[in-house]
Amino acid sequence: MLDFFTIFSKGGIVLWYFQGTSQLFTAPVNSLIRSVILQERSGSNQFTHEALTLKYKLDNEFELVFVVAYQKILQLSYVDKFLDTIQLEFRNKYKDDLQNGAISGSFDFRADFDRILFDIEQETRKQTQKGRVMKTFEESDKSRKTVKSMIENKKEDNNKKPAKGKENKPVKAAPVQSSPKPAPTVPMATSNLSNGELDEETIRQNLVKKFGAKKKTPKAEPKSPDSGKKKGKVGTKWEMGGTSKDLETLDFNKGTGDNMNGQVNVKDEELQQVGTMGGELKNIETDSESEEEEEEEVTQTASTKKSGGGKGMFGMFKNLVGSKMLSHEDLQPVLEKMKEHLVSKNVASDIAQKLCDSVAVKLEGKTLGTFSSISTTVKTALNESCLQILRPRRRVDILRDAMEAKQNRRPYCITFCGVNGVGKSTNLAKICFWLVENGFRVMIAACDTFRAGAVEQLRTHTRKLNALHPPEKHAGQQMVQLYEKGYGKDAAGIAMEAINFARDCHIDVVLVDTAGRMQDNEPLMRALAKLIKVNQPDLVLFVGEALVGNEAVDQLTKFNQALADHSNMTNPRLIDGIILSKFDTIDDKVGAAISMTYTTGQPIVFVGTGQTYTDLRNLNAKAVVHALLK
Repeated sequence: MLDFFTIFSKGGIVLWYFQGTSQLFTAPVNSLIRSVILQERSGSNQFTHEALTLKYKLDNEFELVFVVAYQKILQLSYVDKFLDTIQLEFRNKYKDDLQNGAISGSFDFRADFDRILFDIEQETRKQTQKGRVMKTFEESDKSRKTVKSMIENKKEDNNKKPAKGKENKPVKAAPVQSSPKPAPTVPMATSNLSNGELDEETIRQNLVKKFGAKKKTPKAEPKSPDSGKKKGKVGTKWEMGGTSKDLETLDFNKGTGDNMNGQVNVKDEELQQVGTMGGELKNIETDSESEEEEEEEVTQTASTKKSGGGKGMFGMFKNLVGSKMLSHEDLQPVLEKMKEHLVSKNVASDIAQKLCDSVAVKLEGKTLGTFSSISTTVKTALNESCLQILRPRRRVDILRDAMEAKQNRRPYCITFCGVNGVGKSTNLAKICFWLVENGFRVMIAACDTFRAGAVEQLRTHTRKLNALHPPEKHAGQQMVQLYEKGYGKDAAGIAMEAINFARDCHIDVVLVDTAGRMQDNEPLMRALAKLIKVNQPDLVLFVGEALVGNEAVDQLTKFNQALADHSNMTNPRLIDGIILSKFDTIDDKVGAAISMTYTTGQPIVFVGTGQTYTDLRNLNAKAVVHALLK
């Protein structure tokens, strides 16, 4: 049943393994380590690699990893129990060797492994067979029923008298106690019935006399002397209503905007931005983390002395007792507090739960000491998990890749995609400005043929960028060009023509702007998949807002799924990186960065921090995590 089983340390030393087939299991285990354990995605203990299912268990006390592999088509219900039993058996048998650090020696564990596997398989087989045995007729409830009990006798049911104490008797009026000051009463109507009961008409009359006697009379409002006159309609006066006197005020083309000749007059402030973005981009600017951490530690220590425990995210650690092994029950209230804090920082709920589960797996089974060590350890574990998620698994160096493509005499192509209104065209213009600052000639392909004004927006950016970098400063070459074919055309065909034109004209980089589309719009998602499949760009960037929470997970998941489904390829092109726009509007609610990176596993390449061309930064993982945990 089991194809492979291994026990190795977190340092990479294999202590013992079992192999049931001749298949090589190096690639699945390395993929598990690289994609799950090192990427802090250990909330779920199951991992799928091609036709294999791998389950694992971590031993945090001795820094061990237990991994079992079997075919994906098999449904083995005993694997989790088997891993727990194997872990306890291995720990108890070689506890002294593991504590002394003698993990490089040979471990004779085959006999114990076969025994545990045989016992658990037999026990599971018996439970399965016992659950499938059908009951005999004598054991069923139907055999206990007689023919007489199944015959319905309606006469007996009608003749049955109500139980004692449940007869319908007339209600007797309770005696009224005399009071020293009787309240004034309204005379009620009497009944004509012989048994003393009141009919409906009598009850209605009594209610009218009791509740309808007092009626509030509306107070007369004082009339104003002008109340009888009707006011006529007053015309609204608009400022700058469009008269000839307002022409100078409404003319924005003088010195700042577009003139009639298609040229752009730039401001002095924009000219000062030229030459400031050479080389790599700057990181996000943050305050000094060390000073804030010192102040936080002092505040936490003072509050701990006063109240006997810390406050905030890690304040619930005061309930944990030191010098004991942490269990899942001990960590559960702390993890709930941690999840609430992450969700309040705009982390998606599912991602926050997985992140907390990953931290629990890392801490469960560890023996810690005082309160301060527990708080520091958990905070360090969460800090390391978030940093590992935000660190890119693949290198994304656009300047280096664009230079390499230029040496090979081909254009470097970047495609921008995303939902409506996230700022794709604006961030495309920022990246274009950054590339021009580093000496690259850029062509913008206007493939947004759906939104009205999309081509005009790119045309304005092109004129503005060329005004900031005039041709006379670059050996007579125009640094930015726009390739457009109007509206209603095939976006994939326009992108192909733009790339071929850039290759013929020796243009270095092609930036493809696509239409904004919701993740559920199948026709537009099919068109995007066609564009990427036909042109095979070097980089596919997803532009997402830093304001979104749970929506980020849904957007990225469905974008990747749509690209995979509509490409009809064995290895489809998916999203290669993320641009996080509007990052300057969220203060410390930076959870969208964690949600997006955790969902796709792809890095955040750029961060948009404003409206000007220079408001483009690299993601500082430490700054994001610091803002997330403060």
